[in-house]
Amino acid sequence: MSSSSATGAARRPWYRFTLTQQIMLGLVVGSVLGWWMSRMPAASKETWDEWMTLLRDIFLHLIKAMIAPLIFASIVQGIAGTGDIKKVGRIGVKALLYFEIVTTAALVVGLAVVNFVGPGVGVKLPATAAGLGAVTKPLTLVETLLHIFPTSFFDAMARNDVLQIVAFSVIFATAVIAAGDAGKPVLTFCASLTQVMFKFAGLIMKFAPYGVGAAIAVTVGHQGLGVLVNLGKLVLTLYLALVIFVVVVFGAVIWITKVPLKPFVRAVREPFALAFATANSEAALPDAFARMEKLGVPRGIVGFVLPAGYTFNLDGSTLHLAVASVFVAQAAEATSGVHFGLGAQLTMMITLMLTSKGVAAVPRASLVVLIAALQSFNLPLEGAAMILGVDALLDMARTSVNVVGNCLASVVVARWEGEFDDAKAEANFGDAAVKS
Repeated sequence: MSSSSATGAARRPWYRFTLTQQIMLGLVVGSVLGWWMSRMPAASKETWDEWMTLLRDIFLHLIKAMIAPLIFASIVQGIAGTGDIKKVGRIGVKALLYFEIVTTAALVVGLAVVNFVGPGVGVKLPATAAGLGAVTKPLTLVETLLHIFPTSFFDAMARNDVLQIVAFSVIFATAVIAAGDAGKPVLTFCASLTQVMFKFAGLIMKFAPYGVGAAIAVTVGHQGLGVLVNLGKLVLTLYLALVIFVVVVFGAVIWITKVPLKPFVRAVREPFALAFATANSEAALPDAFARMEKLGVPRGIVGFVLPAGYTFNLDGSTLHLAVASVFVAQAAEATSGVHFGLGAQLTMMITLMLTSKGVAAVPRASLVVLIAALQSFNLPLEGAAMILGVDALLDMARTSVNVVGNCLASVVVARWEGEFDDAKAEANFGDAAVKS
């Protein structure tokens, strides 16, 4: 370590936490505050809940405000900057192939763990599925394909429809390449806009510990710690399956593609914490963009793979669907006596593999797909209503794994293309960088 680095480390007071440490502190303080709120009288709890919700929503609104311009500028600069249309298609094919392999592995892990643990065995289903009727239906294959292409780019930006923004940006970037010299001012503008949005993200992230703390306080305040009593086994089953998936599948991917483990973990831990606390992938997207580029993934690959992954590479959500659907089947068996065997489960997994790709821009996407699967296999919707009671806890885990999976996908594609910068990863997230 250089003398300047040592001096910088010596000047940092012990009480000055890094942003990651501040976010984790916000998680702890927010959890305690939420527990305290859950024990308040109704009137006091409502007041605290209102202000905590305000803090959470301000943070999420500011994060969402930067997503559309950041994705658009990053994709256009990354693709048009290469001047190679064939490369765009090659990256897209590799990314989609990787997405399908890993999401299939997520279904397999979820299916194996939920059958081994049996969280739904002996569970009594509630009497009603009220509240589920208003949930939007998942898109069909034809509707999904049509949904990719926006009728208005500004409408897609206003709704933060990531898939439509990506589709428009890729076509727009291709047009910039075809325009030659006439497209250079547009490319320069997008390069500048990308840098400005990264600075914008940096400013918003200073508010992250407070937004994260408020978000977790609202969740715990609403659910209470006692929510785990009846559905604790389901929650623990999902968390166990996700841990196994991350260690085994992500670990195998990291080993096979020679991803630098320590730098990668250090790069994703902040987006992971944000996604876990807010249960919102969008909240972590701008920070994930900046950190993957800092890790050594070229901007063009980051700009394409990360947004595309939000539709096609939802590893945590896919695994959750496997666990939740079999949980309902096990609970239904205890009530009706009808056994939902491995063959039927495999058929359901194939259905989930296809329908989970068709929920872009659908609110409560995992619940939408789960209800569709339950209806297709004549399983009781009361199971979905029961799961909804702890969906906030489940959502935190699956969303954070979604974010890590998409970050890893960008590194894998960059390595596959021979463009991952190991030196940059070591310089920014290696041991020397951490000590400085």
